[in-house]
Amino acid sequence: MSRPVEHDGVVYRREGSKFWWVCYRDRAGIRQRESSLTQDWQEAYKMLRTRLEARDGNVLHVVRKGESLSFGVWADLFLENYSKPPIRQPGTHNANMRCIQHLKKAFATRRLIDVGPEEIELYLRERLRQRVKIRIGKGYREQGLIKATTVHQELRVLRRMLNIAVRKRLLATNPCAMVEFPVPLKALFRPHYVTWSEQQQIEHNSMPHLRNAIRIIAETGLRVKKELLPMKKNQIDFLNAVLWIPDSKTPNGVAEIPLTKLALEAFQNQVAISGNGEFLFPSDLNQEGHLRSLRTAWRKALKRAGVPYFRLYDLRSAYATRLSAGGVADEWVIQMLRQGDSQVFKKYSQMKLQMKREALDKINRRANEMSGVLPQHDSGDRGFDTVLTQ
Repeated sequence: MSRPVEHDGVVYRREGSKFWWVCYRDRAGIRQRESSLTQDWQEAYKMLRTRLEARDGNVLHVVRKGESLSFGVWADLFLENYSKPPIRQPGTHNANMRCIQHLKKAFATRRLIDVGPEEIELYLRERLRQRVKIRIGKGYREQGLIKATTVHQELRVLRRMLNIAVRKRLLATNPCAMVEFPVPLKALFRPHYVTWSEQQQIEHNSMPHLRNAIRIIAETGLRVKKELLPMKKNQIDFLNAVLWIPDSKTPNGVAEIPLTKLALEAFQNQVAISGNGEFLFPSDLNQEGHLRSLRTAWRKALKRAGVPYFRLYDLRSAYATRLSAGGVADEWVIQMLRQGDSQVFKKYSQMKLQMKREALDKINRRANEMSGVLPQHDSGDRGFDTVLTQ
């Protein structure tokens, strides 16, 4: 019979070393000895407790692996392997590089496991106190404070970096999950609730190609830059009313899409004005041969229609909202949106809040005081009912 272990671990001096060492047993009962790389006994004991907690949580191998990796090295690996096209769009990669440039100024030399919630919150507060700097010929010119949405984007990039580190078993948990953003954000990821009358008003003040694009997005939920603008005419099957998407943002985006009558008419109108080329939205102003953006035309159309600005991409959210309002189950709406993660649907379903407000406006607060209706109490478990007087 083996002798029971009297202590979980111990901090001790090793002969010939100026640092404190720790000794403990892993889950298999094997004795592990490590140098704390410090001459402070308190720091060495803190390391021992961290090891024992990781052992009890069955993540000891994760913690030890992540200790040898610095934040700067992991940031470079993230940009090289998880940010560049075709994994992400060029615009997303550029945004990631901009955010990581600021993150590395604060955390580059730190070990990955040393970036905790407290350090992240301090970084966010410091960034919110900084001002925008614009490079000029003789240095920099300072402007107003950095917007909260800009700093929040850096937090989102950091969260994704550390989520991948958790999946790769470099971290036990993501510290961003325990971070609270210091200031409130206005209308972050709040899609605009586009009514049918508002859509018709915008279409009436739009150029023909934009009018067709608005109708197509609202009836199919297509992504603007990745799916609609690069579309070729041979992707449309007018006979069977089906659209084929060969390339998309996510693997689930590659699919056949059934077309409504309104969508089919919009495609036919666009084909009629697109000329003899292969692209549905052709352009001679770039090498791709198709339009890259509808932003300018969209902004002018909203101004002519007298509608406050919102993103053209919000029409995809309107598509999801109208499906939900029509009684389509959320699981089917997710499939119609061709989303890979069901959690993303929450971003689109937030628009139903406006519909709930419209329903609340119809509350009859004097319902129980209406003549001809009397409350009837039941001695059973049915609660309270109302019945018409005879």
